[in-house]
Amino acid sequence: PLSGEIPAHIGGTTLFGDNVEDEWFIVYLVREITREFPGLAARIDDNDGEFLLIEAADFLPKWLNPENSENRVFFYKGELHIIPPSETPEQDCEPCAPCPTIPEALALLAARSEDFLAAEPIRAAVNKRIEGYPEKIQSSLHRARCCVPAGVAAVLRRRPSLVAAAVQAFYLREPGDLRACRRPFRTFPAEQRVMALVTFTRCLYAQLVQQKFVPDRRSGYTLPVPSHPQYKAYELGMKLAHGFEMLCSKSSQVSPNSKRNVLSGPLWERFLMSLKEKDYFKGELEGSAKYSELLHMAEDFFQHSVATPESSVEVSPGDEILALLQTTPIDLKEFEREADCLPPEDDDSWLDITPDALEQMLKEARSESLPSSKEEEQKYDLEAVAESMKAFVSKVSTHEGAEMPWSSDESHVTFDVDSFTKALDRILGADPEELDSDDLDEEEEFGFSDEDDEDLDAGDERQDQKVSPGELIGSLKSYMNEMDRELAQTNVGKSFTTRRKGASSVKAASSESADPDSGAEDPELAPVDVDMNLVANLLESYSAQAGLAGPTSNLLQSMGVYLPENTDHSGSSSRAAQ
Repeated sequence: PLSGEIPAHIGGTTLFGDNVEDEWFIVYLVREITREFPGLAARIDDNDGEFLLIEAADFLPKWLNPENSENRVFFYKGELHIIPPSETPEQDCEPCAPCPTIPEALALLAARSEDFLAAEPIRAAVNKRIEGYPEKIQSSLHRARCCVPAGVAAVLRRRPSLVAAAVQAFYLREPGDLRACRRPFRTFPAEQRVMALVTFTRCLYAQLVQQKFVPDRRSGYTLPVPSHPQYKAYELGMKLAHGFEMLCSKSSQVSPNSKRNVLSGPLWERFLMSLKEKDYFKGELEGSAKYSELLHMAEDFFQHSVATPESSVEVSPGDEILALLQTTPIDLKEFEREADCLPPEDDDSWLDITPDALEQMLKEARSESLPSSKEEEQKYDLEAVAESMKAFVSKVSTHEGAEMPWSSDESHVTFDVDSFTKALDRILGADPEELDSDDLDEEEEFGFSDEDDEDLDAGDERQDQKVSPGELIGSLKSYMNEMDRELAQTNVGKSFTTRRKGASSVKAASSESADPDSGAEDPELAPVDVDMNLVANLLESYSAQAGLAGPTSNLLQSMGVYLPENTDHSGSSSRAAQ
């Protein structure tokens, strides 16, 4: 919608970086705000779009997709609401329906929000992601001792949130950013270092600790030997000091060219448009000396009166740090006294994750419950595997992919015999003139001789006669039976498990393994046990994955089928299927 159609609102943008947990903390705050103020409605998205729907993707209605989800997902009265395309959710929803405008969506929420309450599984998926707050906030923080310059300690005492900007500046640095660190530091010299307790988020602490960095000798930051008891504190303080120094080197007070960034925002554009409407330039041509003089006066006024830390314009972290240093007294003796009685730092053993802990985290993430005893494995019904695969192949796929059969009560695929026979008649009864270039290429590729052409001509004369669908089907069956008899004596035919008349699949499999050549003595070929072969091949493929992700487990899990762990590694897939 156009900006004029959006009602009065409060908005904001947060750069959460690599810490996705910060994003979900904002979701928690937005939900609680709408619960505290029932008249408010809120929507939230990120660079992936409607990430709330992505979290609950397994439970979304079929009509909802990224193209029609704009202005449909809201938090209202502390609950998640989804506005369908139709006015009443009971009607059929069209996936191509246009997205509502924000005023239309707000009017629907105010009129009958209870009709648009998201389904329970969708709300449960989102609420599970943000459960544990606000208590979870403290567990996501980490306090560590750092030997930092006194100026950094003074700035963090006044504005602890600036540690995030410093860590990001160090972690995402470019070669050009280190120019200010290849000489003695101007803002944070290494001679005035003190010990302080700095509070990070766990993500920031991990980024700072895990990245290896050797300081330039000209910077003045030297580190003790790694065996020193305070080596980690010195290393963390050195990295923080580099981050703060790089931020200050980019400040507009240090680099005059960067102050032009203030004049490239939408606020300056509106200010300049307002001056032109009020005839501030008095008809002077753009680019003339008088016009440039008036423009410079307007720029200076805008920078001094609008682009201040107290205004709504975003201020760079470097400008904020320098402003705090000018107004904050630094007492080295006081910092030294505080260093003698610092509280202990937090344990960072959470950085090391064992394979068992990682496996448990993955299981919790996908809400998977695997059987833990042999009794549960014995009770596992392998018929569910075969039935799920049959339902999957019976589905009709589209350009968006294949639909997974979540329920078994859906209608089965119907087979139209007349349409099938007519299609075969068109294919097998085609005139030779209708062959396309691909058929001619195949003829040349296989090198058909003139004798083959004579046979084809004789066949064309026979095709002139009308062949009934019944005769055509019978002829195809005879060809297929002949092919089955030939393949039955090969390794391909012997690789399949067959079903004997009056015998179960298990007995058929055992009898065939005892006498693999018995099929040649039977006047009639035994039918292949499709279910047995399907399950045996799936279990063999699943066993070959060795507990890792693979095509079998991914396909079955997407259909809601979870196989137990393979505890009998020495057994064959056939014995597992039995």
